[in-house]
Amino acid sequence: MVTKTLKKKEVELGFVHIPVKNRAELLGELVAPFETKLNDSPAKFDKYGRLWSYYLKRRFPTGTQITISKNDGGLEISAIEKQEGNTALQMTAPIETVSTNILLPENVISHQVLEKRSTEPIAEGANTLPSQEITNIDRVKPYFHANSVLIFNENVTTTEAVEKNSIDLIVTSPPYNVDIKYNSHDDKISYEDYLEFSRKWMSRCFEWLKEDGRFCLNIPLDKNKNGQQSVGADLTTIAKKIGFKYHSTIVWNEGNISRRTAWGSWMRASAPFVIAPVELIVILYKETWKKTSGSKVSDISRDDFMNWTNGLWTFQGESKKRTGHPAPFPIELPHRCIKLFSFVNDLVLDPFLGSGTTLVASVLDNRRGIGIDVDLEYCELAKKRLIKEAHILDTVLATVGESHEAERQRGAKKETINSTQGTERTKTQRGKREVSARLDNGILQEKSR
Repeated sequence: MVTKTLKKKEVELGFVHIPVKNRAELLGELVAPFETKLNDSPAKFDKYGRLWSYYLKRRFPTGTQITISKNDGGLEISAIEKQEGNTALQMTAPIETVSTNILLPENVISHQVLEKRSTEPIAEGANTLPSQEITNIDRVKPYFHANSVLIFNENVTTTEAVEKNSIDLIVTSPPYNVDIKYNSHDDKISYEDYLEFSRKWMSRCFEWLKEDGRFCLNIPLDKNKNGQQSVGADLTTIAKKIGFKYHSTIVWNEGNISRRTAWGSWMRASAPFVIAPVELIVILYKETWKKTSGSKVSDISRDDFMNWTNGLWTFQGESKKRTGHPAPFPIELPHRCIKLFSFVNDLVLDPFLGSGTTLVASVLDNRRGIGIDVDLEYCELAKKRLIKEAHILDTVLATVGESHEAERQRGAKKETINSTQGTERTKTQRGKREVSARLDNGILQEKSR
């Protein structure tokens, strides 16, 4: 068992630095870097002795004493004592104490439903959003809201809950029309009806995006069930006709070729099936690709940026049994899209929320989120995952650039130098520090190595 006190940087970035003298106890014969589990959440050890996990990000207050020990599934962390005080990182801090600039701004919710204040919790145990004003409550009442997240049990093609030109990033995986047994959606309609359905919901997304908003569309390359169709090409064409501009396509290699059962004419040339074990993530945008709105604070590391701008992503799919949803995607997919294509505190939307993976990633990556799903059970499933995996009721998100602001203020202190040369040198030093303070956490992390 390893015991240590968490530092501010560890809390903010989501890692624990294991002292050299204790590493053999936890690693055994394993050689870092390697992946593991921490409290049943994905984690990894890097070569510098740091244990990284979404679970750790702002999970405990700075100064908390923790223990890390081995278990059958990997590693387990727990707090020895709870810190007192009311800070932005305090797990029990009430949502009302947080600056409202981390909450959903009023223009996110349609002006058709903004008129009078409602302080009634929408779901049991949820935190209310101060400064949110909601009317027509029976029609657009959120199923769940807490911290900076909203879930709407609505139909994406008809809902009026989201304001036009308010969303920074959409990450979603719509139904594929391959006869998946959803609770509230017919996934076996004619291909013509499927394309028309796709046109309708993508048109709504186009309205909701800001002028510099991005759209990450996870869709199949093609499909063979009930007739071969070029789904990826067809949906991309529809999106462009709606008005979306095309940027690029990421190929996601799931590596699940071993699960295939349809071969067509087995070992004969008469009618073999060719099946690619990949999916697409089509990257679209509304008007301008260069993003100028938002906090302008990025938090992607140098290595992740270099790896993820390579358009071939390889990671495993998600388990239906683990999530309780018939067609989940892994959290790695929205996590990469969010880090790569949005700023800290941007507003992320998933119009096909499903099990809530996109919202979980949004919270863990310090973004705000809205999810829409027509099925009530899936909304409840997403709520439970937000509470369990993202600890949405326990952790208050820090305000944008909170850690950077402290650094900026320190850098802004100039020395008292009377000479002109000294004054100019001080101005230059201050400018460099201010630029450095705006760098994302990942870059700062790389500098610290």
